[in-house]
Amino acid sequence: MKGIVCEAVESFKYRDDLPEPELGAGEAIVQIRRVGICGTDLHAFKGNQPFFSYPRVLGHELSGTVVQAADGTGLQAGDQVAVIPYLHCGECIACRSGKTNCCTSMKVLGVHVDGGMRERIAVPATHLIRTAGLSLDESAMLEPLAIGAHAVRRSRVTKGETVLVIGAGPIGLGVMAFAKYAGARVIAMDVNEERLAFCRSWAAVDGTVNALEGAVEQLEQLTSGDYPTIVFDATGNAKSMEAAFRYVAHGGTLVYVGLVKNDLSFSDTEFHKREMTLMGSRNATKADFDHVLEVLKSGSIDIGRYVTHRSSFEQMAGQFDTWLNPASKVIKAVVEL
Repeated sequence: MKGIVCEAVESFKYRDDLPEPELGAGEAIVQIRRVGICGTDLHAFKGNQPFFSYPRVLGHELSGTVVQAADGTGLQAGDQVAVIPYLHCGECIACRSGKTNCCTSMKVLGVHVDGGMRERIAVPATHLIRTAGLSLDESAMLEPLAIGAHAVRRSRVTKGETVLVIGAGPIGLGVMAFAKYAGARVIAMDVNEERLAFCRSWAAVDGTVNALEGAVEQLEQLTSGDYPTIVFDATGNAKSMEAAFRYVAHGGTLVYVGLVKNDLSFSDTEFHKREMTLMGSRNATKADFDHVLEVLKSGSIDIGRYVTHRSSFEQMAGQFDTWLNPASKVIKAVVEL
């Protein structure tokens, strides 16, 4: 079986001798058709990804078709599916309380165990979602969009509330889209004017802030001095995450969606005087995937513009460095098998 292995930092190897997956009880074998490229994959390639070891088959934004399914799974050969890549234990305190996204023994495909950058993969049937009616691209995008949907759900945003989303990458864009879907007034912050323009046209945000041009003053003007009651930081940048404390309204909430391999510090005075709530948002649950599925079926999110770059499986390794270059203006890259 063909696959691409990240053998070490900045080293991909194309192989045609990977073992075929074995069908286990309660599992299905999926022919992979699309692999979305995520910041996790980029960080792993560059050696900056926490919880990661080499060699590893990357790929966790996956869609494909069922080749074979075990008895009792309810799946059939030919079913188009998206993959929930978070393999939880089902027994720990988080799983028992329904918070499978933060399982104490979490194994994420493409991070802790080999992922989908290969022709076929065995997946628990519980982690497959039928996506009839969606394209393969849309099906693969369920995962990154579910991360944004989960962050919005976790924040308990209400209709009419003003929120700020820092970072106009694919995850931040998903947060914006689902905050708007929930009825919030959304402000986008980034350092790139082209990305901010995309936020206005794609996510229909209500305002934009260039973080390099007096961010605090711009937010004061946009909120009449109140500041956003919910701030999402989706940058994965330590300086941005620390600065985000200054943007939260008194009594407001700061949600860290991005992950950084650093310690963070903040002013306890600023934190306490606001009586601020600080949240982490990790991965997503099946409920979030189901929500994204319904929103995509409604046509409310344009995946055609969200996916900006694509490659064949055979050419992916040669294009990966290009996707890392900001000049390439990648929002979301997809590999086709």
